[in-house]
Amino acid sequence: MVLRQGLRPTGIGIGIGLAGAIALTRYIEGLLNGVTPLDPLTYVATVALFAAVASSASFLPARRATRIDPMTALRYE
Repeated sequence: MVLRQGLRPTGIGIGIGLAGAIALTRYIEGLLNGVTPLDPLTYVATVALFAAVASSASFLPARRATRIDPMTALRYE
C-alpha cells in the first residue's frame, strides 16, 4: 500500500512528461546534439531511471512500515 501511494504520482508524472516531450519535439529539436527528438532509447532510459529512483524512495518507508507492530501503531494514534 505504501509503495502504491509512492509510485502512483510517479507514474502519472512520467505519463504527462512523456506526452509533453513528444508534443514539444519540434521546439526542443534545436537543443539536442547527436540525438533525434524521438529517440526511443533515450525515452526508455529516462523512464527507467525515474522509476528506479521513485521505487527506491518508496521502498524505504514501506520497509519501515512493515516492521512496526500494528497494535503499537494504533495505540500511538
